Amino acid sequence: MLRFGTDGVRGDADTDLTTPLIVALGRAAARVFGARAFIIGRDTRESGPRIEIALMQGFEAEGAQVVFLGVAPTPAVAFLAQRGGMPAAIVSASHNPWRDNGVKLLDPNGRKLEPEVEAAIEAEMQLLLDTRQSLPASIGLVGHSLTPGARSDLDAYVAHLLSALEGRWLDGLHVVLDCSHGAAYELGPKALRAAGATVEVLHAAPDGRNINEGCGSTDPEPLRRAVLAGGADLGLALDGDADRVVAVDEQGELVDGDQIMVMTALDWHERNRLRNDAIAVTVMSNLGLRRALAAAGVGVVETPVGDRNVTTAMAEHDLVIGGEQSGHIVFADLATTGDGVLTGLIVCDLVARRGVPLSTLAAGMTRLPQVLVNVRLGRKIDLDAHSDDVSRVWRVVREVESELGDSGRVLVRSSGTEPIVRVMVEAPTAAQAEAAAARIVAAVQEKTPPNQPI
Repeated sequence: MLRFGTDGVRGDADTDLTTPLIVALGRAAARVFGARAFIIGRDTRESGPRIEIALMQGFEAEGAQVVFLGVAPTPAVAFLAQRGGMPAAIVSASHNPWRDNGVKLLDPNGRKLEPEVEAAIEAEMQLLLDTRQSLPASIGLVGHSLTPGARSDLDAYVAHLLSALEGRWLDGLHVVLDCSHGAAYELGPKALRAAGATVEVLHAAPDGRNINEGCGSTDPEPLRRAVLAGGADLGLALDGDADRVVAVDEQGELVDGDQIMVMTALDWHERNRLRNDAIAVTVMSNLGLRRALAAAGVGVVETPVGDRNVTTAMAEHDLVIGGEQSGHIVFADLATTGDGVLTGLIVCDLVARRGVPLSTLAAGMTRLPQVLVNVRLGRKIDLDAHSDDVSRVWRVVREVESELGDSGRVLVRSSGTEPIVRVMVEAPTAAQAEAAAARIVAAVQEKTPPNQPI
């Protein structure tokens, strides 16, 4: 049975997201929400239409109507869910390869579900599967079409994006936009051009199988080359469902989510728009972010990895900016989820308004070399256990932390889903970070070698 992870349900489109399971998910969600209508949007994967129709069958079996948006970015679906007070489903596997797919469910406020709601849906799914209630083996696509008005709804989303500029324009700004052959391949260029920017578009010809392939936020090298070749002011790279973005400055250097959060937080702080003078970030955000913000009197609320943890902390502390190094950034007064196009517009506006290159803005944060090693083991381990092996690991961690002092940072944690220990070290030089990480990895593997039971 499908289980909710950190970002909805996700897996191999053919073997994990079978039609009966997706129909059951739709029926279970309709029962738990008790809603009379759902919004559905999807990215450009080959499996998207089948999963979309299976969800529709599940929703309609419980008496709910469906509003089909067709191909639409995750943040656009979230915006329309909040605007209409309707729950929504997004068929997407974000930055994963095309063979994967997934379903993200949003509540009528356009937000990800609370764990207890997910648990209720899982329980209802199990009941449906156990009793084999009308779960077809296959479906057809006959009669599948966009809901009338869907295009105008998406136009309203673009207008909402432009409102973030507060009447300003991006005239004269040359931007390269990598759409990752994903969900924003039309809306992304449309929004930037409507704002006045000159836009060169990359990877905006989806064929169902090229989403995220050698492009987008997970592979910004083509964007870097295009920015340099065209003499552009900056480049933006979206992921498959457009809820994250990374940038490239005019010199071809990567500007990641941490740097984007620093430059926008400092700008909003100076303009008295940064509520409570703090932002929310995960434990993976670079030490350079913390230093740059602290120097300006801006605080940091640290959360575990995962954008839901970030948005929860933002709500608890009444913060307006939060996000992850990957470029999943939330501007709480403007969106309920990460929005790559919105973030890109805000970055472009900052460059245009300040009249300085993106490289100058990004230089407000010095990124420390960061080494991340995933140590795969025979089975999951509990790093909080009181065993000799685990104690040995923490002893080495403390030694490394003592040697680095305030000049670096160490993070060691177990994966929540796989038998992997993640070791992250930041240090003044890459060589120091690599050497320190190697020591900790050796301690993890000393009596627990890869692929051997612990």
